[in-house]
Amino acid sequence: MKIQAILLLVLSIILVSNSVINAFQPPRAKKIPNKKLVHGIELSDDYFWLRDRSDKDVMQYLIDENNYAQDFMKDTENIQELLFEEMKSRIKESDLSVPQKVDEYLYYTKTEAGKQYEIHCRKKIGNDSLEEVLFDENEYAQDKPYFALGGLSISPKHDILAYSIDLSGSEKFELAFKNVITGELYPETISSTTYGIQWAEDNKTVFYTLPDKTGRAYKIVRHIIGSDISEDVTVYEENDGQFWVGIEKSRDRKYLIISSSSSGTSESRYLDALTPTGEFLIFSPRRKDIEYGLIHHKGYFYIITNENAINFKVMKTKVEEPAHNKWQEFIPARSGVMIEDFEEFEDHLIITEVENGLKRLKYYEIANQSFQEITFDEAVYSFYLSANPEFKTNVLRYHYQSLTTPDSVFEYDFNNKKSILLKQNEVLDKNFSPSNYRAERIYARADDGMAIPISLVYHKELAKKYKLETFPLYLTSYGAYGVSSDPYFSSIRLSLLNRGFIYAIAHIRGGQELGRPWYNDGKLLKKKNTFNDFITCAKLLIENGYTSKDKLVINGGSAGGLLMGAVVNARPDLFKIVVADVPFVDVINTMLDPSLPLVKEEYEEWGNPNDKDYFDYILSYSPYNNIVKQNYPNMLITAGLNDPRVSYWEPAKFTAKLRELKTDSNALILKTNMKAGHSGASGRYDYLKEIAFEYSFIFKILGIKF
Repeated sequence: MKIQAILLLVLSIILVSNSVINAFQPPRAKKIPNKKLVHGIELSDDYFWLRDRSDKDVMQYLIDENNYAQDFMKDTENIQELLFEEMKSRIKESDLSVPQKVDEYLYYTKTEAGKQYEIHCRKKIGNDSLEEVLFDENEYAQDKPYFALGGLSISPKHDILAYSIDLSGSEKFELAFKNVITGELYPETISSTTYGIQWAEDNKTVFYTLPDKTGRAYKIVRHIIGSDISEDVTVYEENDGQFWVGIEKSRDRKYLIISSSSSGTSESRYLDALTPTGEFLIFSPRRKDIEYGLIHHKGYFYIITNENAINFKVMKTKVEEPAHNKWQEFIPARSGVMIEDFEEFEDHLIITEVENGLKRLKYYEIANQSFQEITFDEAVYSFYLSANPEFKTNVLRYHYQSLTTPDSVFEYDFNNKKSILLKQNEVLDKNFSPSNYRAERIYARADDGMAIPISLVYHKELAKKYKLETFPLYLTSYGAYGVSSDPYFSSIRLSLLNRGFIYAIAHIRGGQELGRPWYNDGKLLKKKNTFNDFITCAKLLIENGYTSKDKLVINGGSAGGLLMGAVVNARPDLFKIVVADVPFVDVINTMLDPSLPLVKEEYEEWGNPNDKDYFDYILSYSPYNNIVKQNYPNMLITAGLNDPRVSYWEPAKFTAKLRELKTDSNALILKTNMKAGHSGASGRYDYLKEIAFEYSFIFKILGIKF
């Protein structure tokens, strides 16, 4: 009996052990050979079948990966909850934005404790005690796994609200209308619109944008409130698959402006906003590689263009004289200074410039025809202009922040030339003070001699207490589309900094931190500069003792996820952990399929692989195609099932092929949000839970204890 009992005990231990092992066995996607010949080269893709979301095996694979990720992270559930509560405790859950004056109203948003989404409100000036709730996102999101607001726009007479919502993450929005005075919902709804709603000045005409089958915004449509949508009129349709369209209104409300743009070419049309049934007139016909944009100011169009000006210049011409030979120079092109934005007010013109990797805020005083600058004290910072809807105003609203200073709303008075702080986001942590942290900028030298900026922030007391090389370091970047990785403040990031992390941003080529040449040197047949720059930054941080290979964490999302895939294939030995969020990793296969979202639009970013030179170059770095048998770092990869930008199968295929070929026992998990799209969870609390999951993965791998 004792022997039988012992045997049963041993058998039960074996069974339990096997169940634990099986629970932690990673899924293995089946392989179905798929081959195609392109430019005489055979492309083999054994995981092509994962593109078919109607296949039950595809859904099961994603579910299996999610279950495996959950099992792998089971021992961190308490840490995830602690991190979530820690992050949530720092934010002011019930809060108000700074009201923005529009005519006789003050518009603002508010959040309430326990609610995931914003509430949009207004008060009439002179009756501040009476709040009107215009749109409560929480009501529309109730019991929905996902909610996103595509647009929210009040009519010129402030009585009709146009709004569009997405409940899947597909970025296809249903457009509807509500009379905010009577509460009446108008009967018409318009499905599958894209971002952007624009009112004409007659208070009854609204313009919206429709996508084509690939998701490209290609059509501007006019709708009359109260009419059947069958009566809607297309006012512009863009048939070139590389161009997308949008519509806006000049700040003085005089003109509606349609822009049609590719990555490097643009064209504008305009129409009197008081006569919206008229015909939009072309301002200047498109010319390849010439970009321009329009603003209107007192009978003149100001043109921001890159014609003979790689970093842009500003021209001007009378509205009735749009011919190119009538344009006059207003701000000349300058070496090393890029004009990023240009906005108009009655007595001032606002210019945002980029110089030496930092933004500059300037304005032109029309009365005395002089330029002035609004200066900032910190060495590393960022800012952006608020909505500033009023044309006739003596103040400019802007947001300012840095790696150590929370987002702050300022108002600059043009008369006394002073900025007043209206609000700074509160960090509800008694131990937080910006003075506890240090931000700095260092430079890495690329092989071709280019100096690559790196922005750093860390806790000063920890720096004094420990040697820097003992610090874990979180390095992030993007490096595409000319999008600059501006330094910003994050209370969430404190959960890293307060545990000894250094946080670093690599300002690599492909972004626009150092002007348009910085972008041009990281695209098309120079794309590998982006990856090499990132590797150079990582090496510098290790060699200069900021961190070590076994404590270096890297992160990037979307096109930044492509960056993660490329550098981890090239130098897997440099990194301990890779977090790749919705990574664009199947570049060659995606760019060869123009039926997919964004493909034709992005030929000017990555190149058209139907051209063999571009095919060869893209294939040489496409992360999915360059996975080889070697050791890889620990990796967390995320995806969104309804993602219209980076299809879920790209991270899924990447994970499946890594499992097949990698030669190490390091962690590899894929986490797919089955109810969301490109941006992940939509609610502010759900978003914190996703970050808590990622941080917990990092802490687990690094062995950081709570």
